[in-house]
Amino acid sequence: MRGLSKMPADPREAAALTARLAKEESEALSSPQEVVSQYLATIGRRGGIKGGKARANSLTKARKKEIARLAAQARWKDKRS
Repeated sequence: MRGLSKMPADPREAAALTARLAKEESEALSSPQEVVSQYLATIGRRGGIKGGKARANSLTKARKKEIARLAAQARWKDKRS
């Protein structure tokens, strides 16, 4: 019944075919880490798009002024000390 089999008769060819098929199958399947990473990147991108505007709208004028003052102090702080 050798004629019905799709595997080559030569053991080396059969091994090469098996390895090639296994590699193709493993490349087709993405790892769970890749799927999770893609999902988290999508979620983060959505949050990042609206995040700054939403935060700016929620802050009071006094709090914005305080943040700006602290940022200026940090920027101009003497770094040698």
